[in-house]
Amino acid sequence: MKKLVFLIALLRGCLGSPEDLQGKVFSFPEDSDTAYVKLTTDKEEPLQAVTVCLRYISDLTRALTLFSLATPSEDNAFLFFKKKPGLYQPHVGNKVIDLTEVLEEKGLPGWVHVCVTWESSSGIAQLWINGKGSVRKGLNRGRSLQGKPSVVLGQEQDSYGGKFDKTQSYVGQISDVHMWDRALSPCEICAANEGSYFQPGNVLNWVALQYTMHGYVLLEKMVTTYNSCDNNNNNNRETTC
Repeated sequence: MKKLVFLIALLRGCLGSPEDLQGKVFSFPEDSDTAYVKLTTDKEEPLQAVTVCLRYISDLTRALTLFSLATPSEDNAFLFFKKKPGLYQPHVGNKVIDLTEVLEEKGLPGWVHVCVTWESSSGIAQLWINGKGSVRKGLNRGRSLQGKPSVVLGQEQDSYGGKFDKTQSYVGQISDVHMWDRALSPCEICAANEGSYFQPGNVLNWVALQYTMHGYVLLEKMVTTYNSCDNNNNNNRETTC
């Protein structure tokens, strides 16, 4: 009986059974062309619209990849790329536009909630940073994303499922990744940003995520970064944990 339980657990691990990752993060500790997380979805129907939301923290000032979706025919079928601080580039079907965040990031890096939406019918794409929307721009109107998607965090796919470039890799932490097959409304995006109730992604869902980690990637608990201990330290009180 114990052998059977072990084999079932092993099989679940190999298949990457859906897991609730609330309160956890994927950590990418260093530049690499081998470290990435592969996300699996059962959706194979053509996508006429997309919303991707996630939280990230990174102190990189170079270009980095936040989300990469390739299909057998297009490496940048849907790519969410940060060119430099304040400038993001969504790619749809290997076409790209620049979207600037409303407020430039200043001071120490903190957690950023970011969403990008796109609809084929109108071609309109929009960036959302911490609940604030960018200018709306046109991107590859009338295009649909077809073929079984290969979704990767931490690297940019220059071929279907591979051909990574270290200079475009991600260094930092990523959490709360969701993907929908529609453009979310501003109200829904604000709810996701605030962490209040919202409908999880129907393509990728952080609370039921099927994934495999490759290379130097860690799954850790989310912690507050650059927080201060000053309020807890004085001459009359000891800090207890």
